[in-house]
Order: sequence, then structure tokens, then C-alpha cells
Amino acid sequence: MKVLISDPISEEGIEILKNAGLEVVYKPGLPYEELLEIIPQFDALIIRSSTKVTKEVIERAKNLKVIGRAGTGLDNVDLQAANEKGIVVMNVPGGNTLSAAEHTLALIFAIARKIPQAVASLKEGKWEKKKFIGVELNNKVLGIIGLGRIGSIVADRALGMKMKVIAYDPFVSPEAAEKKGVELVSLEELLRRSDFITIHTPLTKETYHLIDEKAFSMMKDGVYIINCARGGIIDEEALYRAMVSGKVAGAALDVFEKEPVDPNHPLLSLENFIGTPHLGASTIEAQKTVAIEIAKQLVDYLLKGIIRNAVNVPSLPPEILKIITPILTLAEKIGLLAAQIAEGAIQEVEITYKGEISQLDVKPITLAFVKGLLSPFLKEDVNYVNALIRAKERDIKIIESKTEISEDFTSLISAKVKHTEGYTVVEGTIFGKKEPRIVRINGFRLDALPEGHMLYIFNEDRPGVIGKIGTILGNHNLNISRMYVGQDPMKKTNVILLSLDQPPTTEALKELSELTTVYLVKPLEL
Repeated sequence: MKVLISDPISEEGIEILKNAGLEVVYKPGLPYEELLEIIPQFDALIIRSSTKVTKEVIERAKNLKVIGRAGTGLDNVDLQAANEKGIVVMNVPGGNTLSAAEHTLALIFAIARKIPQAVASLKEGKWEKKKFIGVELNNKVLGIIGLGRIGSIVADRALGMKMKVIAYDPFVSPEAAEKKGVELVSLEELLRRSDFITIHTPLTKETYHLIDEKAFSMMKDGVYIINCARGGIIDEEALYRAMVSGKVAGAALDVFEKEPVDPNHPLLSLENFIGTPHLGASTIEAQKTVAIEIAKQLVDYLLKGIIRNAVNVPSLPPEILKIITPILTLAEKIGLLAAQIAEGAIQEVEITYKGEISQLDVKPITLAFVKGLLSPFLKEDVNYVNALIRAKERDIKIIESKTEISEDFTSLISAKVKHTEGYTVVEGTIFGKKEPRIVRINGFRLDALPEGHMLYIFNEDRPGVIGKIGTILGNHNLNISRMYVGQDPMKKTNVILLSLDQPPTTEALKELSELTTVYLVKPLEL
């Protein structure tokens, strides 16, 4: 079998592949056009962040069985196209966690003490002691946006430096944060109180330009900004204006919205700006770790059929996987739906298997559900292997039960999600042998295919409401492909799930939420 490596990885990983008898072609920096030309030859592809594995690449990959990312992020892989073609996509979650956290701390020190600027001045033959007066970190407030694994390590190290640490993470409970020695606050409070703000959240539709003009206006004068997470979370134009005005005393970015960065990027002209070329994972230790791990995972899969750390398929024997795949899909969709309509930080989940499904080994089904539950905010950092570990890290309790009784369906998966604002219940079943269906959301019964771009609406049940919703979506060029309605005649309320041909725009969501007969509107990605 042939393995193509199109980005630089450590030699130790390459040797593992060769020693296993695989033919390795090492072409770091491979141009996209050449990748399209040669990809049909290969059974496996190893990448880092540079190679773009688009739908076009996957369509041409006639023999490709597995894509391995030597690292965590999979923003550069079209997962949907890989799923459709049955290609396993693996990564190495956690392989560069410590490196990214330490790089964050390095940038905090660098902007606090103006180290890069002072070094550049010294190399120019100058001795400008008064120009580079810095600030101490002791007793300063560090605001962490995203208290996952990397954010937690940064918090731990910052507490050791006697900083006061606060955090915003809508998916972490106050009790879980308190165990880390961190005060959990709202985003607005974090922006107002922090002397330093560091970002450790995935890039999603909710976090895109999370730090924008409005956010900067809420911050202290003289705040410092650090981002080693993902480009696009900070509105870079707004950051430039905030730095020029003096609102932001200094900023350090390791990631940018467009990479490589344009040499004429406005931020690069500012003396109080520090930038590094996406170096968060670039340590000898981290690169060695992820190269060795991804190589071992590919060898296990290609030669033994063993799947580890796959983001799109659980670790099961092929004959079992074929039978259980529709149920796994259903469980993951239930988790995705529940997470996106829950109103607060998730604390506990009761998942009950009813009817014939209770006779199965439900462990992989629970893993699929938890993966779906955590995916909206952890993205590619959660998979079928580590889902329960990630839930435990966030103090989310998982309770699993079985019953042979299922009143209305042959098999039913029922998930009751407890969060800081109450409970959310989602239930689903399989129609026929393959089609997942959502059959209940809270007290509303319906029959919905959970797929693609969807819109969840909770509204008053009265004539004309659905018509107004359709008119607004039509005015914004949003086509409704399917509509599912669940009614509560006693309370005169509806739950509506709409399948759309594209994600709803911010303007459309705003207009819908302003209808007096609509109580809640949420976009969903399923």
C-alpha cells in the first residue's frame, strides 16, 4: 500500500510506516494541482495544516482509504465528502495541547515585556531602556475564552504566576471551573474585567468574529489580546482600529483569518503587535508525538483493520460496524440536536435505550451520542474514542439505562439533557433499516429527518405564523426543502424544524426572532 505525506512531519513517523512495509512518498509542500494529479495512486494520505483536502481531491482519490492529520485541527479536510466516499479520517487529539498552551504563555510574556521589540531595537545598535517599559503579570486579571484542555493548562500556569483567572465557556459549569481554581463569568463580564484576554475556542459560526468592534468597546483601556486558537475568531480590522486608538495596548496572534499572512497586513505595521506563523504546535516534542501516533494509527488501520482516533467512524469490527452504523448516526444526530437547542452549560445526560435496541451492546452508541453532544463546541477535538473522556473533563455526568419496553416504536433512543437552564429531551428511532428520525423534542412529537442546515423554531400555534416564517425566509433567498411540525394543542404552541438549502443569515434570524408569535429561533447544523 502507498502512503502520501504532503506536509512536513518528523522522521520517526516516516520510519514507522516504512518498517511496516508501506511504500511512502514524502512530498512536503506539495502544490494543490500536483496533489490532484497523483492522489489516485495512494491508499493513505498524511497531512498537517497546509494541505487542503477538498471535495475535488477526495473525488479523484480512487484508492484512498484513510486521511491522517498529524495534529488536531481538520478545518482543511472536507469531512462530508470523505464520509460520502467511506474514507476514514483520523487525527491526534491532545498531541500538541501542551505546546499550544506554552506558546500562549510565551506570547503573554512577550507582549507584557515588549521582548520582540526590544530585541529588534538592540540588534539595530540601540539601547532604549525607557522605551520598552513593560507590565507585571502578578495580580493581573487573565480572561480565558474557552476552558477546554488548552485553556485549562493556561489557567493552571497563570494561577502559578499569581494572576487572577476568570473564564467564559458556555459549555462548562461553574462547579467544573471552580475545581480548576477559575471563576466562570459571562463574556461581557470577562471583557470588562480582564487585563489580558486569551482565546482557546474552536472556530464555529458562533465564534466567528466573536471579538469584534462591540467586544473591543466593552474592554478596559490598555487591554492585551492573545490568540493561539483559530484565525477568524478575532475581527482583525476591528483589532487594528482598537490598537491604533490605544484601547488595546498590545496584541499577539499566532493564527490569522487568512494564512499565510499578507506581508502588507495592517497589523504588521504596528509596533505594539506581535505575530508568529502558526507555531502553537511547533515544538520538537509535539511534532515527534503526533508524527509517531498518526503513523501507528495508519499502520493499524491499513494492515490490521483497527481504527483509532477516527473522527467519522467508531472503533468496531467491520461486520459489526455495517449493522450498527445507522444507529450510530441516529445517536450522534440526537446529541448534535440536543447540544444546539440546550440553553446552558450541560451538566448531566440520561440516555435510555428502549425496545429491541436494548439487546445490543450500547457502549459504542453512547459514544456516538456523546460525540454529537460535544461536537458543536469541541469540533474535531472530540471523536469516538475520547468522547467520554472529554465529557468527564467538563464534569458532564453520563447515565445509561436500558428497558425492553418501547410503547410506540420497535426501538427508541431517549436522551434527557440537564443543563444550567433546565432540561432538554430529544428522542429518535430508525425508520426501515437505515433512516434516522427525530420523533420527539421536549413535549412535542414529530417525524423529522435530521440532516444538513436546519432551523429550530418554538412559536405560538395560531393561523398565519408559518406563513410569516416562510415569507421571511423567502425574502432572504432561503429555500425550505422540508418542514416538520410538532404541536401542543393544550398550550397552543409549536415546535418547527425546517430543512434549508443553506445556513440562515444573521439578518433572517433577527427578523424571525422579532415576530411576536415566535419565542425562540436557533440555527442547527446536522
